Amino acid sequence: MSSITVPVPGPRIRLLTVGALSALLVVACAIPALGPRATLAVDPGQAPEHTISVSGIGRVTIAPDVADLRLGVQITKPTVGEARDAAAVAMANVVAALRAAGIAEKDIQTSILSLQPVYDYNTDGSAPKLTGYQLTNTVAVTIRDLDRVSDAIDGAMTAGATTMDGVTFRVDDPGAAEDQARTAAMADAKEKAQSLASAAGVTITGVASISEGYSPTPTPIPYAGALKTEAADVATPVQPGVTEIQVNVSVAYLID
Repeated sequence: MSSITVPVPGPRIRLLTVGALSALLVVACAIPALGPRATLAVDPGQAPEHTISVSGIGRVTIAPDVADLRLGVQITKPTVGEARDAAAVAMANVVAALRAAGIAEKDIQTSILSLQPVYDYNTDGSAPKLTGYQLTNTVAVTIRDLDRVSDAIDGAMTAGATTMDGVTFRVDDPGAAEDQARTAAMADAKEKAQSLASAAGVTITGVASISEGYSPTPTPIPYAGALKTEAADVATPVQPGVTEIQVNVSVAYLID
């Protein structure tokens, strides 16, 4: 009787055979995926919004109706007591003059009250020498009748004011002017958007978003209602100018 012996592969060969078969199976499964298929750039259920983004500016010029003034006294005396007494008398006279000019009590507010030592710094290298004390008392004044600005300034200086930081003008209630500037800003933005849409061959269908910025800008432009002074050679001339209310908007318009 004859026999045939078939060799049995070792463990390593068996592992290689299983690995090769597995690789063939993976390739076979992947063949359909390698074929052509559609690629979706966006989700069909969420169409992208097409917009035109523009900015608009609205400006309204308005005459101010309120003036803000800071003035006071600065007194230097050898002792603290002397500086305090002299400054107290001077400031009392200044406040009285402001009241006489028609400024209400609620519109006069102390803004600075300070006491500083004064030294003599010699150039010979010796130590500084204390020579006295300087007391500063400043009030912030709101003047609601612009015809009284010159009277308030001149009266205060005549009464003993020695410092004046300046005067600024503003609109007490800018709400109406802001509304006008806002309307003008939106009209400016819409005009720009329509021009762009027409050039691009599209149609504006709505508004996606609006943001706003606001800035009051005082400008030194005199107007017809400037302060009247009967004695221009004596009274301090003051020109309120005008205040420019500016509103900026950024608008994104939907287009089709």
